[in-house]
Amino acid sequence: MTTWHIDQGHSEVGFKVKHLMISTVKGMFGSFEGTLSADDDTLANAKLSFSGDVASITTRNAQRDGHLMSPDFFDAAQFPKVTFVSKSFTKKDEHTFEIMGDFTMKGISKELSVTAIFNGIATDVYGKRVAAFEISGTIKRTDYGVNWNAPLATGGLVVSEDVLLEATIEMKEE
Repeated sequence: MTTWHIDQGHSEVGFKVKHLMISTVKGMFGSFEGTLSADDDTLANAKLSFSGDVASITTRNAQRDGHLMSPDFFDAAQFPKVTFVSKSFTKKDEHTFEIMGDFTMKGISKELSVTAIFNGIATDVYGKRVAAFEISGTIKRTDYGVNWNAPLATGGLVVSEDVLLEATIEMKEE
């Protein structure tokens, strides 16, 4: 069994959400961790776990970030982590996996399917093996109790219900 750990310095974990129905706002986790355990390099039936620190989220706007930490959105004081724990890791083609698991936010867990593009394994300059992935999926934020919104005079809402999750991940072999 091989265990890989996320290299936070070479990884990004974030999300995108529509604002005013016409533009996209991006947020990033500044602090996160995760592991991948697999029997071999085929990653057949691998196990993935991820945890992101809610208080580390930034959208590059202090006022908006403060609102995101409030009970209207993430409620960081009561729910300091967002987590994902895989239940299945299924190869779809040479480089693509479907990962099913439990995604938990604000104390609510729901099954989530994400797509992982496996970019391969390389050896870094220190002789450590590194695996790289691009992961994406979509959640409905209201499924997790993130219900704040406001109607627009022109129709629609300030914040879309769908949130795109995106991560580019480097993992180092233990």
